[in-house]
Amino acid sequence: MDNSTNSNFIKTIIKNDLASGKHKKIVTRFPPEPNGYLHIGHAKSIVINFDLADEFNGKTHLRFDDTNPLKEDQEFVDAIQEDVRWLGYEWEELHFASDYFEEMYERAVLLIKKGLAYVDDLSADEIREYRGTLTEPGKESPYRNRSVEENLDLFERMRNGEFADGEKVLRAKIDMASPNINLRDPVIYRIAHATHHNTGDKWCIYPMYGYAHPLEDAIEGVTHSLCTTEFEDQRPLYDWVVRECEMENVPQQIEFGRLNISNTVMSKRKLKRLVDEKVVDGWDDPRMPTISGLRRRGFTPEAIRAFVKETGVSKTSGVVDSAMLEHFVREDLKLKAPRTMAVLRPLKVVITNYPEGKIEWLDAEINPENPEMGIRKIPFSREIYIEQEDFMENPPKKYHRLYPGNEVRLKHAYFIKCEDVIKDEDGNIVEIHCTYDPETKSGTGFTGRKVKGTIHWVEATNAIPAEFRLYGPLLLDDEQNEEQSGEEKDFLEMINPKSLEVVHGFVEPNMKNVKAHDKFQFFRHGYFNVDPKHSTPDHLVFNLTVSLKSSFKLNK
Repeated sequence: MDNSTNSNFIKTIIKNDLASGKHKKIVTRFPPEPNGYLHIGHAKSIVINFDLADEFNGKTHLRFDDTNPLKEDQEFVDAIQEDVRWLGYEWEELHFASDYFEEMYERAVLLIKKGLAYVDDLSADEIREYRGTLTEPGKESPYRNRSVEENLDLFERMRNGEFADGEKVLRAKIDMASPNINLRDPVIYRIAHATHHNTGDKWCIYPMYGYAHPLEDAIEGVTHSLCTTEFEDQRPLYDWVVRECEMENVPQQIEFGRLNISNTVMSKRKLKRLVDEKVVDGWDDPRMPTISGLRRRGFTPEAIRAFVKETGVSKTSGVVDSAMLEHFVREDLKLKAPRTMAVLRPLKVVITNYPEGKIEWLDAEINPENPEMGIRKIPFSREIYIEQEDFMENPPKKYHRLYPGNEVRLKHAYFIKCEDVIKDEDGNIVEIHCTYDPETKSGTGFTGRKVKGTIHWVEATNAIPAEFRLYGPLLLDDEQNEEQSGEEKDFLEMINPKSLEVVHGFVEPNMKNVKAHDKFQFFRHGYFNVDPKHSTPDHLVFNLTVSLKSSFKLNK
């Protein structure tokens, strides 16, 4: 996929603006509201805004659209900055919408003086009723024709805290018969007696997004205001605010298709519900599509940026298969992640003809695809652990792993042959006894008989206990298709009960000193990340980042 072609419609606008002299320097912005954590959809906006500005030697601002104190918090401000930096970007300027509250107020006073704004006493429900529908025009509020003097007085009293929440609002006076509902006298200020994370209790009236956002862009000198297509029908209001508030800088709003991913919740409201109802382990739960969740799971910023660029930039929104994101993670980690062996569901193997008390140290490449990473040492002895699924007492056809009488290769070690199965009094297999052939050591050039199966293992006496968290899709079905179908089904009914499985096994002793976010490829299992939240030196926890394709599937 040619990314330059995909993003040409935005690039062409910017190139023409620079060539015509309309702008001398490109300024973009990433303007999240600090009412939650960023998710993978925000990553697309981050990449587009920062990369385009960088390509044209411009600059990008990080701006917090903090106009709703009831939902915003400093925690989210801090988390968003961390996520943007982790993705590999640094903003030229940091701003808050709340820094402009005084100027926004003065611009609203200007609108009132021009006869383009009025204080309305209708309730929120009445305003909604008066607004009309897509097929029927709205009707004017009985307060629409208040005098300029009365509106100025009431608006100042709103600011002074003389009215209760919801008692009055300030509305733009545009056109109640407009085919665009956004232009039917939208509310531009509401009363909210709430403490703001940045301005404290200085204000009790707050601007609405549709009014504040274009002013923020204009005040900061943003040239190209890039946003997703759900804001396209608000562009006439955006332009109206900039024009009628007589802003010196006139930014241009350009919309692109949003990023949707299969089986992924992309609604901040729904993500917040997952956190609030403790369906997940916080905003950074590795099943969450948040940047912090993907980071904790083991995704890399390089993989996320490559994925976003590959999806391209277009006017249409589509659903991208989540497997595509996983592909870029594998591509990025395959040259970076050390290879090692881990047994997730252990079964003990005793090699009866191997000398008791002997520990042999074997050589293995840290990463065969990146020889420069060197060699690691692996202990081998009479007792090892293998995966339970690598042994079957009564195997089906084409099962090439371990079973009574069969011989397999131990990765990096020897051929072993199953001789006996040890069970407890209830008939459960507790360990298996095998013999090994010392002539078959890996790396010795053994060219004798062949075996079809190779299995991995961990030496028992030096093995380090570990917890493994195996993640699947959080949703059973495709959330985007459900949303588009218009069904009112509660999305919590679609939560996959098997989205997390916790198992306990062992890793090689060279994993003793791993640190948070260290990444590994566990042979035949996949890529794993050391959990930064729960892993300790005494209790290692590994999160499954992405799995490897299985070479065998047992038909159940």
